[in-house]
Amino acid sequence: MSDPKTIARQVGETMFAVDVASKDTMGMALLVCEPGRAVMRMTVKALHLNGHQICHGGFIFTLADSTFAFACNSYNKNAVAAGCSIEFLKPGKLGDVLTCEGIEQTLSGRHGIYDMKVTNQHGEVIAMFRGKSAQIPGTVIPE
Repeated sequence: MSDPKTIARQVGETMFAVDVASKDTMGMALLVCEPGRAVMRMTVKALHLNGHQICHGGFIFTLADSTFAFACNSYNKNAVAAGCSIEFLKPGKLGDVLTCEGIEQTLSGRHGIYDMKVTNQHGEVIAMFRGKSAQIPGTVIPE
């Protein structure tokens, strides 16, 4: 069996390869997938703007939710969101490069709590997201 960092990287690569929503629709990049941690990045494009000409909150939420998915699946045990919330702190603007880092806060039995921090290219915090994961049967890659 491989070490946890190798398993997490393989899980990330496997999931991202077929993640049409994150990769192809949203234009996200998976930068890091480690045990209990993931980092993703997305550039705000015109198609992400709402009627106020700022990044639609749903796209910021999706960036955080996708990062959450990679962090909580990093142990190669299938996990899904059981609940989540987000606080929007600053607007994302056209051309901004948004980076989301997700870190596991606790893992107890089948449930985990993960915090995502979305920042722009200036290091300003755009949003904070907290997710609760629930493990379900199965694995991402064969064991």
